[in-house]
Amino acid sequence: MSHSACKPVSSSVVGQRLEAVADIRAIHEHVLANSFDLLQTDHTLSGIDMALWDLLGKKEGTPVWALSGQKENHPKLPYASLLFGDDPAATHSAVRRLVADGYRAIKLGWGPFGRHGVAADVEQIVAAREALGPDNHMMVDAGTIFGEDVESAAARMDALANARVHWFEEPFVGGAFRAYHRLAADNRVAIAGGEGCHSPHQAEHMIDHAGVRFIQIDTGRLGGITPALRVARYAEKKGVVYVNHTFTTHLALAASLVPFVGMKDHEICEYPVEQKPLARDLCQTRILRDGSGRIRLPDAPGLGVQPDPAVLKQYLVDTEIKVGGKVLYRTPQI
Repeated sequence: MSHSACKPVSSSVVGQRLEAVADIRAIHEHVLANSFDLLQTDHTLSGIDMALWDLLGKKEGTPVWALSGQKENHPKLPYASLLFGDDPAATHSAVRRLVADGYRAIKLGWGPFGRHGVAADVEQIVAAREALGPDNHMMVDAGTIFGEDVESAAARMDALANARVHWFEEPFVGGAFRAYHRLAADNRVAIAGGEGCHSPHQAEHMIDHAGVRFIQIDTGRLGGITPALRVARYAEKKGVVYVNHTFTTHLALAASLVPFVGMKDHEICEYPVEQKPLARDLCQTRILRDGSGRIRLPDAPGLGVQPDPAVLKQYLVDTEIKVGGKVLYRTPQI
């Protein structure tokens, strides 16, 4: 062990007491103090934190959203999150399918966007709005394609404004606050970002200095539900809309909704629709849209979404890590 801040995360978690919410916060403090120099810490802690909330909720017979101190479980308007098509015709077709399926909000991103010039991006934006119709929410995710190049991102703002885009997401890399702030000065289109934040401090700095009007938090990256609750309250205080980020399983979706389920005015949420087989099949329970097209967190104890161990077993790879003859890790039994 090189120094005290490189301890394995498990050494700060296994054997700890879990009797109250304060114990989850204490485990956070242990992990962050003992492992803060490990780049993997925040991601690993995110999964542990979600599991701790779920376990405590089940122990207490209480849904996590209520355990976290929130008074109401407000429904959210899910936006279907998908990639831009290879060409405008493919984008138009994909959006039309989702509109026919009842989605009232759609976000398109990545794919060819930002790679083939302004004219090509304008054609994509126009095709998406035409397919979506005039009244539904449309968002565009640049996937950090412009790095810190404000001029390139700004060249798309006319088309985004004309298409009445609800927000322009992640035009720049996460730490490029000056670039975000400069682009945000064009108030015609709101700027969104934050999914890459690995700590509540990063998210709060983005709220304070990047000019974003939407802060998008991934509980699987930030450190879990515990710090995401803090960011949600901070965003509310600062007049910035909190939005979840999740693109995988409904278990991750449930955890991502918890921090802001009690915030009625923070209504829109990301909803995964292009799932890989593992993400699609992992959960025995799913968070489905109701007749009005909205979703609501389950009121069952814990997160209310159960993973299927039989599905998980299909993806296990037998692994052993051994150093000096001592086994440090083996694939666990499920």
